[in-house]
Amino acid sequence: MTYKAKTGILAAVALILIALFLFIDLGGSWDYAFPRRIKKVLAIALTGGAIALSTTVFQTITNNRILTPSVMGLDSLYVLIQTFVIFAFGSFKMYELGNLNFLINVGGMILFSGILYKILFRREGNSIFFLLLVGMIFGSLFSSMSSFMEVLIDPNEFQFVSDKMFASFNNVKTDLLLISFIVVGVTLIYFARFFKYLNVLALGREQAINLGVNYDFVVKRLLIVVAILISVATALVGPITFLGLLVVNVSYEFLKTFRHSYLIAGSVLISIIALVGGQLIVERVFTFSTTLSVIINFVGGVYFIYLLLKESKS
Repeated sequence: MTYKAKTGILAAVALILIALFLFIDLGGSWDYAFPRRIKKVLAIALTGGAIALSTTVFQTITNNRILTPSVMGLDSLYVLIQTFVIFAFGSFKMYELGNLNFLINVGGMILFSGILYKILFRREGNSIFFLLLVGMIFGSLFSSMSSFMEVLIDPNEFQFVSDKMFASFNNVKTDLLLISFIVVGVTLIYFARFFKYLNVLALGREQAINLGVNYDFVVKRLLIVVAILISVATALVGPITFLGLLVVNVSYEFLKTFRHSYLIAGSVLISIIALVGGQLIVERVFTFSTTLSVIINFVGGVYFIYLLLKESKS
C-alpha cells in the first residue's frame, strides 16, 4: 500500500470520527450543542496538529524517537504559572484575568524557551542533548516549586490548581481559539521555509553539515517553532504529556517512511483520531468521570515503556 493510500485511510477515519462526534445524539439541541461541539473539534484539531508537528520536528532534531518537547519543562512551567497565580492572588483572579491568563502562559513559556536557547547556544559546541539536560533540570525545579505552593495553598483553591493539571476541551473560549489559530498560522508560515531541511536533519548533524545545511541556524529556528506550538497548545487546553510521543511513533510504524511530508500529515491525522476518539470515549463510555488527558497519558506511558524495552533489546 502506498504512502498516499495510507494517509487517505487516516484522513477517512478522522473524518468519520469527527462526524460521529458532531452529530451523534444531537437530537433537537442544534442551537446549543452543535456550536459547542464545533469549538471542541477545532480545539482538538489545533492542539493535536500543533503537538504532532512539534514532536515530529523535535524528534528529527534530536534523532531520538522516545523524546518529546515536554522534556524541555514547558508543561511544568505551565502548571507553575497557574499555581503561582492562584497561590498569590486566589482563584477569582484567574477568572478576572480571562484571556490575559492565556497570553501570560504563552508568553511565559516562549520567553523561557528563548532565554534558554540564547544562553545555551551562545557558545559553539553545546550539543542539543546538553539543552535537553538543562530543560529536564528546569522541569524538575518547576515541578518542585509547584508542589511546594500546592502544599501551602488553601484546600478549596487547590481544586482549581488540579483542574489546570489536566487537559480539557470542554470550556474552550472562541476568542482564545481565534488567537491560537492566528499564532499557529503565522508560526507555520515561518516554519515553511525550514521544512525542506527536515529529511536531511534526520540523517544526523554531521551528515546534514556535509550536505550543506547551516545546522545550528536551522536547528535554533526549528526549536523556536517547537516552543511556540507547544506553548499555544498547552495554554489552550492544558498539558497532554505523552500525546506527541504516541502519535508520532504510531505514524512511523504505520507509514514505514522517513519522508516528513507524509510523517507530519500522518502524525497530525493520528493525533486528531486519538483525541476525537478519546473524547468520544470520555463522553459516551465514562460519562465525564475521567479526563481525556488521563487516558492519553496512560496509553502513552505504556507505549513509552514498550519503546524503552524495545530499544534496550536492539
